[in-house]
Amino acid sequence: MSAPQSQSPVSYRVNVAHLPGKGLPVWLEADDAQRDALAREHGLLSVERFRFDFTLSRWQGSAVKVHGKVAADIVQACIVTLEPVPAAIGEDVDAIFVPEGSRLFRPEFYEKGELVLDAEGEDAPETFKGDMIDVGALAEEFFALAIDPYPRKEGAVAEVAPGVGPDEPEQGPLAEKLGQLFRKS
Repeated sequence: MSAPQSQSPVSYRVNVAHLPGKGLPVWLEADDAQRDALAREHGLLSVERFRFDFTLSRWQGSAVKVHGKVAADIVQACIVTLEPVPAAIGEDVDAIFVPEGSRLFRPEFYEKGELVLDAEGEDAPETFKGDMIDVGALAEEFFALAIDPYPRKEGAVAEVAPGVGPDEPEQGPLAEKLGQLFRKS
C-alpha cells in the first residue's frame, strides 16, 4: 500500500514516539460528513457506518505494528440494474510501519536493486517520517480494497445483445476477415 495522495476523510494521526508497553488502542467512528466524503471518493451510493479499531505497539525497536479491524456498511449501485445493493465490510488489518531510512526495511525485500515481493508472503512495511502515523488513511486503504468492484443485486441478469454470445457466430466485416484468416491457416 502506498501513501495516499490527499488527506483521507477519516484521517487520524497518532504520535508513536512513546507507545505504552501494552500498546495504544485507537478507534474512530466516522461522522456524517466523513461517511459522505468516503462515499463520494469511492463511488458509493452511501456509507452507512465506518469504524476502525486498532492497537499500535512497538515492533523491532523503532518500528510500529498496527493490528485491528475496519468495519463498514455501504450501499453500492448494481452493475446491471443500478438498484441499491447493501454490503458489509469487515477487514482485518496487520501492518508494519518503519521509520524512513530504517535498516528494518531492507534485506529480504530487495534483490539486485529491485523490490521483490512474494504474492503469498507478508506485505512490505510502510515507512513514516517523524513521530506521526495516519492510521485513518491506513483504515481507508483496507476499506477501499474490500469494496466489491462489481456489485450485483441478487437475481439481476445482464441481457446479451443478439448475435453475440458463445452459441451464436459473430457477424460483420471484422468477423468475416477473421474467418478468412482462420480458413487460410
